[in-house]
Amino acid sequence: MPQTPTTCVCSHCNGFAIVRITTGTTPDGHHLTLPAACPACHGTGHTTTRTTVKAVAK
Repeated sequence: MPQTPTTCVCSHCNGFAIVRITTGTTPDGHHLTLPAACPACHGTGHTTTRTTVKAVAK
């Protein structure tokens, strides 16, 4: 029976995988923002444990 990898909350971003960074405001008052994704989990907010991935790969 195949095992499914368990997911854990990313330890780098604590589950807040994508954030918006304010770059300033325009003259009419709007905020300009840029998205930034966590490089460890690639914006998913979850990681898989290494031992489980090895067990599935066999």
